Amino acid sequence: MTLIGRTRARGVETLTLDAPQRRNALSAALVGELAGALADAGRDTGVRAVVLTHTGTTFSAGADLRDPPAPDALVGLLRQIVELPRPVVARVTGHVRAGGLGLLGACDIAVASHAATFAFTEVRIGVAPAVISLPLLPRTDPRVLARHCLTGERLDTGEAARAGLITAAGEDVDEVLAPILDGLRRSAPEALAETKRLLTARVLETFDRDAAALTALSARLFASAHAREGMTAFLERRDPEWVV
Repeated sequence: MTLIGRTRARGVETLTLDAPQRRNALSAALVGELAGALADAGRDTGVRAVVLTHTGTTFSAGADLRDPPAPDALVGLLRQIVELPRPVVARVTGHVRAGGLGLLGACDIAVASHAATFAFTEVRIGVAPAVISLPLLPRTDPRVLARHCLTGERLDTGEAARAGLITAAGEDVDEVLAPILDGLRRSAPEALAETKRLLTARVLETFDRDAAALTALSARLFASAHAREGMTAFLERRDPEWVV
């Protein structure tokens, strides 16, 4: 079963997360397939930009608790988006949770409809947003990030835009997206690639410095007793034992 849809129009390659029955959770299979599709787009000189979008009401629910990707595979995917020599634009019309926010952070531009909501839910299942912090910390407001990473509270599109999680939002996401894609189509390919390289330099420095330590942290936390309890509680739709 294909988990990533691919279409192209006027030089824009659209990659669609297409596992709505699993809320587009980041399974090992989905991460691998998305990485392959991005690699193809990066090699194709006919691709001017990539749009990353989704089917269903959820952009991505984060890591698939039944088939999670290895932490280094998720790091590799996020870095691949940051390093891709084409701009990557997220198109969001649904909910974004946990690891899904890492995808948004790795994208160069993120546009959402007002129906979208966002939440860092890791702490509520006993882990931390370790790996996804790599692209997010250099690009987002630290005060907003601190509140929402520590509490798991939801953000609406206004709060997400102020925090730097998304670029813009509107009632009609495609109406917001249209001038952005028009601008990318009008830009010279080599100039786009070099401009992206300038803009992502700080993000890649964070990967170079912190990726190994955060990958180890993620693996340790996911193997912890708190994580086992948190994930079991989530799957059983109950509060974990630490809730007071």
